[in-house]
Amino acid sequence: MRKRTLNRGLAGFWWLTLIFLYLPLAIVVLFSFNSTNSAANFTSFSLRWYHRLLGNEQIISAFYNSLVLACVSSIVALVIGCLIGYGMYRHRHRKLGWLIVLIYLPIVLPDIVFGISEMAFFVQFNRLTGLLEPGLGTMIIAHVTFQIPFVALIVYSRFVGLDPSLFEAAKDLYASPFKRALHFLLPTLKPALISAFFLSFTLSIDDFVISFFTAGPESATLPIYIWGAIKKGVSPEINAIATLMIGAVALAAILSLLFNRQGRR
Repeated sequence: MRKRTLNRGLAGFWWLTLIFLYLPLAIVVLFSFNSTNSAANFTSFSLRWYHRLLGNEQIISAFYNSLVLACVSSIVALVIGCLIGYGMYRHRHRKLGWLIVLIYLPIVLPDIVFGISEMAFFVQFNRLTGLLEPGLGTMIIAHVTFQIPFVALIVYSRFVGLDPSLFEAAKDLYASPFKRALHFLLPTLKPALISAFFLSFTLSIDDFVISFFTAGPESATLPIYIWGAIKKGVSPEINAIATLMIGAVALAAILSLLFNRQGRR
């Protein structure tokens, strides 16, 4: 009896937690379909604000910048992070505690500190060389730097879960390093690589602080645009943008979870 009561209490707490987490998001989605310009009273269902988004050049430009930034930075971070993860696995028997600390540092470092340091570096580098003016290029570099640790840890955890004898078996079959990478490593790592890419993509789309400090006047992303527009008040148009971002991030997270589960199987 007590166990059943405890289970019901835990289940109730679980549902209350989900409601607390997702009810604000549901309200944003609901009011994005509001027919009137009100963030307090929902009158009737309408796609008016989504139609306005399609005709807003600033939003289209911000969306394009966000998409390019997320795709390019995720691909670059995937390549570099994969190499780092493989190196961590190959040399895991050495004392590499300092390397682990360096990998984890961008993850635990506050975004505002990371963003300010990136901005200071780019400003000084541009002053000395005339290169890397604030813009989409600097944003891509900054995003790659905080995406790499996530990719490296995902790839490393995938390698750790493999049977070490598989590597020896590939060598015993006289497979060259290129063939081992093409026919053994890539197929084995495929779920982890896809999961790491979607995670990096999600982190890039969501990021505001680091993007804000490294952006240029013509490279505003959707989070930066929303931050600037929200100063005038929260409108259904902002809710519509937020809804689209929620959908994109949720889709990327679901795909990442599915590929991660497939890799474990």
